[in-house]
Amino acid sequence: MTAGRTRSAAAEPFFLESGNGQRFCLFHHPAGPCRGAILYVHPFGEELNRSRRMAALQARRLAALGYGVLQIDLYGCGDSAGDFADARWALWLADLDAGAAWLREELGLPVILWGLRLGATLALDYARTRPAAVAAMLLWQPVLNGATYLTQFLRLRMANALLTDNADAGGGGTGALRQQLRDGATLEIGGYLLSPPLAAALDALAPIEALAPSCPVQWIEAIAAPGQALPPGAARAIEKWQAIGVPLEVHGVHCPPFWTTHEITVCQDWLDATASAMQAHRHAA
Repeated sequence: MTAGRTRSAAAEPFFLESGNGQRFCLFHHPAGPCRGAILYVHPFGEELNRSRRMAALQARRLAALGYGVLQIDLYGCGDSAGDFADARWALWLADLDAGAAWLREELGLPVILWGLRLGATLALDYARTRPAAVAAMLLWQPVLNGATYLTQFLRLRMANALLTDNADAGGGGTGALRQQLRDGATLEIGGYLLSPPLAAALDALAPIEALAPSCPVQWIEAIAAPGQALPPGAARAIEKWQAIGVPLEVHGVHCPPFWTTHEITVCQDWLDATASAMQAHRHAA
């Protein structure tokens, strides 16, 4: 499909070849003339499953606005090839390369990266090393610090150990669990096997202040109550990005953390804010 070609808004599943096998993809065709190409980068672990509904609803909404949207399950995730234990940060970056290349060939338009949580941080790391490949970014609640995120993930193992009275599984704290990973052990956490290489990549990931992109950014962040200020960590990062001239629009939305809630959660205000942000981006482009 080339830019401007009209298609009905419908989702098409297919498998895309990437390193180490196929990746499951879902392409949402743009309604009417295509006005943009978006690649969705999903979050980490169980956050992927808990946010699928919101991601699907938003993808359909963006397709209705004229965007072609590609959702891709990264290596070892969802319905793609591989096991989570074999997932690697570099493989995930290569998956974004494959998805972006497919979109450029299919639509003939520059690619916008849309990422949620660690997927947003992965997208930023991708844009840092391949700035010419990314026309704009849509960030949903990006993870601000990889090492801190890893600590929070390791705490899930400790919490489960307390619930099951299995003190050994807790490993003596996150420091001891990190040492096990450095010693080469793969850890089972919340049903996911975390490998030492992937843990090391998260630990070594630059903080978000150092991942500032050069392209326009729409940042959607959850706030505790309508009209309330952004969380301090996000506010500091945003201030630093603005100070160096990142073309950035920030949208605070009162919304439960749908990526962590046990019940599937839909937040209409979040969907509306994102649609409005991307409409504004389209008109400004």
